[in-house]
Amino acid sequence: MRIIDTHVHIWDLEKVQYPWLQGDNSILNRTWRIEEIENDRKEAGITAGVLVQASGNLEDTELMLETAYKTDWICGIVGWLPLMDTKATQRLLEERFLKEKFFKGARHQVHDEKDSEWLLQPAVIESLKLLASFDIRYDVVGILPSHIETVIEVADKVPDLKMVFDHLNWPPIPTKEKFGKWGEQMKIAAKYKNLYAKISGLGTVSGNFQDCAAEDLKPYVEFVLQHFGTERCFCGGDWPVSMLVNNYIQTWQITKDILNDLLNDEEKDKVFFSNANNFYKLGLS
Repeated sequence: MRIIDTHVHIWDLEKVQYPWLQGDNSILNRTWRIEEIENDRKEAGITAGVLVQASGNLEDTELMLETAYKTDWICGIVGWLPLMDTKATQRLLEERFLKEKFFKGARHQVHDEKDSEWLLQPAVIESLKLLASFDIRYDVVGILPSHIETVIEVADKVPDLKMVFDHLNWPPIPTKEKFGKWGEQMKIAAKYKNLYAKISGLGTVSGNFQDCAAEDLKPYVEFVLQHFGTERCFCGGDWPVSMLVNNYIQTWQITKDILNDLLNDEEKDKVFFSNANNFYKLGLS
C-alpha cells in the first residue's frame, strides 16, 4: 500500500517567526525538524509526503523548500504567498516559485483571521485567479461552517481553482453532532468538482487528547467519503500538531483502521495515494 502524507509541518524557531506559537505552553513550542519522524514514518508505511505552510511569511516557505531538497520522501510543499497583494504574488510566482519543482500549492491561515470571509476580498480573489491560471492548488484551513460558505463562494468566483479542506474543516466531533451546520455546508461544497477533502488532524479536532479512538472519527470520515466520493478525498497526518493526541504511528493506524472498514482495496489506493498524487501533481508512479 502506497501512502502519501499530504500534511506534514516543520518549524524552526531560530529561522522563522510563528505568531500562533507565542505564549503556547504545549510540546509544539519548540523547533520540529523532519528528521524526527524518519523511523516512525517508515514503520507507518508512509512512502511520500507534502510539507504544508506553518506561518504567513516567505521564510517558512523557504525553510520547507530547503527541507524538501534534502529529504528524499518529501515531494512537494504548500507554501505561503501574499495574496492581499496580487502584483507581489505574481512576481514571486514568476520569478521564484514557478521554477521550483517542489512548489505545489499555497495556503493562508484563514482560521486566524477575524473575518471568516477573508478569502472573498477583491485582491485575494484576483490572486486566487492567478493561482488557477498557473494550475496551483490551494489549501483551506477553516474551522467554522462560515469558512465552508466562504469557500463555496470562492468556488463560484474562481471555478478553475482546485481547493482542499484541510482537516475536513473541523467537523463537530467533540459534540458528536451528526452533522449539523458543518454537514449541511459540506454537502453543498461536495457538489463543486473543484473542492476536495483532506482526512487529517481529526484527533486534534476531537479535543480528546487522552482517548481519541477510530470510532469517534469514523462517522465524519464516512460522511465526507459519501458526499465527496473516493475520487476527491485524501489523507494527511498533521505532524507535529497531531502529537498533542497520538504519536505518528498511532495517528496513521487510526486512519488506516477507519479506511480499512469503509473502502475496498481499489478505493484505498485512491484515497491513500493516487488522489493526492493527482491533486498536487506530484508526478509519482
